[in-house]
Amino acid sequence: MKYTEIKDKTAAELATMLKEKKVLLFTLRQKLKTMQLTNPKEISEVKKDIARINTAISALK
Repeated sequence: MKYTEIKDKTAAELATMLKEKKVLLFTLRQKLKTMQLTNPKEISEVKKDIARINTAISALK
């Protein structure tokens, strides 16, 4: 996901996306602990997506 895809969304859409990404991050961390995660790089990608969404939210204010 790129910032250009996010910047045109409304605050409500961004909040929904943020919640989904945080839940996904939680599940990925659980999979990592139980050795079910095949690609640990997914965690860093989701963290970067969360940071991009937070940047877009702060740009709206």
